[in-house]
Amino acid sequence: MSILIRRETGFYKRLMYLSMPIVLQNLITFSLGLIDTFMVSQLGNTEMAAVTAANVPVFLLISIVFGVQSGLGILVSQYWGKQDMRSISRAIGVAATAGVVVAAVLAAVLFLWPVQIMDLLSNNHQLSILGAPYLKFIGISYIFNMVSSVYASAQRSAENPSFGMKLFGASTLINTGLNYLLIFGKLGFPMLGIQGAAIATLCARICEFIICLIYALRDRRIRMQWAAFFRPGWDMLRRFLKYASPVVLNEAVWGLGNSLLTVIFGYTENSVEMLAANAVMGNLNRLFLVFCFGLGAAVGVLVGKAIGEGWSQDEIMDLSRALLRFTIVSGVVLAVFALSLVPTLFVPLIFPLFKLYGESAVIATALAVTAFATIPLHAHSISSITGVLRAGGDVFWSAALDLGPQWCIGLPLTALCALVLKTGIWPIAIAMQLEYFVKVPLCEYRVRSRKWIHDVTMSRREEP
Repeated sequence: MSILIRRETGFYKRLMYLSMPIVLQNLITFSLGLIDTFMVSQLGNTEMAAVTAANVPVFLLISIVFGVQSGLGILVSQYWGKQDMRSISRAIGVAATAGVVVAAVLAAVLFLWPVQIMDLLSNNHQLSILGAPYLKFIGISYIFNMVSSVYASAQRSAENPSFGMKLFGASTLINTGLNYLLIFGKLGFPMLGIQGAAIATLCARICEFIICLIYALRDRRIRMQWAAFFRPGWDMLRRFLKYASPVVLNEAVWGLGNSLLTVIFGYTENSVEMLAANAVMGNLNRLFLVFCFGLGAAVGVLVGKAIGEGWSQDEIMDLSRALLRFTIVSGVVLAVFALSLVPTLFVPLIFPLFKLYGESAVIATALAVTAFATIPLHAHSISSITGVLRAGGDVFWSAALDLGPQWCIGLPLTALCALVLKTGIWPIAIAMQLEYFVKVPLCEYRVRSRKWIHDVTMSRREEP
């Protein structure tokens, strides 16, 4: 295996330099979700289930933010290879404008009809009443988060991943502190419960937006050309829509699919226990997958830059193969470590800490074992789809490979086991992971075809 992943001296050091700040950034971001879940869990399982249900449309918003980031990354990484700063500024301008418009529309819907939306997500109207105040404010926060995420994505694609880590680290500290004050009413602040968690997130997102603005005015790596930012031109808009809109649609539909899993849990006979267990394990699982997402992002930067610099197809293929093999090896190591923690840490300590007992603990254990066992498959598919294929501009095939197995295998089988056959948690947990056994060989086939390698900058250039 070492021969298969061998590269020039310093290659993997550079990969770690790119990926580890992204890993830490994602770890910080997902830790915030875990902290939110922990604080809300102290209010009770019903409150935690309400937040879990409310986060279904929020996860859709997060997926759209990630889609805009990924679409922008395709362009910026290749323009960075050419050192074309004007085009980078134009791409950021298009992404920020389009992203804010979409986020604002969705935030308005969540603010105006929170109870009606919550009623669609569960058969328990009490959860809708509890979760509605959270939903009203959390949507607004993603308008600000969209801009800061777009800028952090551009910095990452320009080989400055530490910026996002520092930005979202500061945001998480602010959010955590305000959570403590507003959820529980400490130091003279009102006790707002679930609504306090949403207001804390909104305040933290506004702060990260301000930090981004100040940094953009002073940064020397990406010297923002503000005329190009505010007037990016029709050619850049066309190019962004061509490569980014399929990615945004991909992430939105993928996020909708993941949200439907929560909806399925919300319609089971033991919905409160299922939602509570899924809330905890969803966050814990993301903590382990952050390394896979970090590697995937770094893979995209390296492959996109290589294409922008004009590498041959053979060189790009050798690079991609080595990176994908490395992600599988890393995934195996991570899976073994995560599985070892289930009986030694999660069951005896973590689950009771989150008020998971009896049936909820059994459900969480099944979700943990099946999710952790398939980490190597997750790692390969993430790096293939969000890294290699998207970096080469192969956005339509990457979307098909991401969504096809999810909607044709994962979701139908999970719904069948949970709502029709009512099999119990283990078949349900296994059904949730079956899509990856199909996704990995399909991704491998597409990568080997070489048809995904495109220089997305090779079109009519913008007028100065």
